[in-house]
Amino acid sequence: MCVTGRRRAVLIAGPTASGKSALALAMAQAQGGVIVNTDSMQVYDTLRVVTARPSVADEALVPHRLYATVPAATRFSTGQWLTAVGEVIATTGDAPLIFVGGTGLYFDALLNGFADIPDVPVQISAQVQQEIQVLDAAERLALLEREDPDAAARLKVADPQRLIRALAVKRASGRMLSSFHAAKQAGVLDGFDVERMVLDPEREVLRQRIARRFAAMFSGGAVEEVQALRALDLDPGLPVTKAIGVREIGDWLDGISQPDDAITLATIATHQYAKRQRTWFRNRFGDWPRRGLV
Repeated sequence: MCVTGRRRAVLIAGPTASGKSALALAMAQAQGGVIVNTDSMQVYDTLRVVTARPSVADEALVPHRLYATVPAATRFSTGQWLTAVGEVIATTGDAPLIFVGGTGLYFDALLNGFADIPDVPVQISAQVQQEIQVLDAAERLALLEREDPDAAARLKVADPQRLIRALAVKRASGRMLSSFHAAKQAGVLDGFDVERMVLDPEREVLRQRIARRFAAMFSGGAVEEVQALRALDLDPGLPVTKAIGVREIGDWLDGISQPDDAITLATIATHQYAKRQRTWFRNRFGDWPRRGLV
């Protein structure tokens, strides 16, 4: 418990490879805290190396929660993650909670709440995915405009994942996605003493770290993880199959590319992802304190 008498929560956001996990570990050790995963890919099992989850050794040093708790064959929503956070809060006493990750929606839900959207049957999501595969971008947006004009107005491009989500919710519930967002739940950190920060290293430094990290992943177990994931014969539309490195390593395993190509392409994809993360944090968390390289 902190000096204010309120339980402490530290929120560490930032792009991939910015040193978030190392900082969280140091803070948890110093404060007797519990690290809570705030990354939408690290919730899944099977891909520890590919998704840069904390190592087994690091996890043994302090309590880690919500890492690898979801089977790869599952779709795990922000609402489900927020419910799981509630369980962490209820079962960890007064220990400081250190939320760390790169998924902006998770942090936003912590502080501002999240729409209580009902679970969508897998069959409906799969049907929508199959339906849009034969459509081009304009046709996809036209379909969404017919079924959920609010969602279509918010999408600047026909992002497949967001489009599938909006259409599946509409077909499963009969309600547009915006109707759920209009009545979202409250955040779960009310009453906490909250410290916020965004790790924001220099762009070139981050690029170098990303390049080194994926090269190390490739020789440090990522290939074997992708082989294990492919052996599960999962629906290619599942979120875990979209983890950066899965497609690139898969192409190499299939003889489509060479190892150097896989590393280069995955590194480029990671750079692009980090750029999107930085833009999101700048736009949504512009008032959070910034920190450099950790």
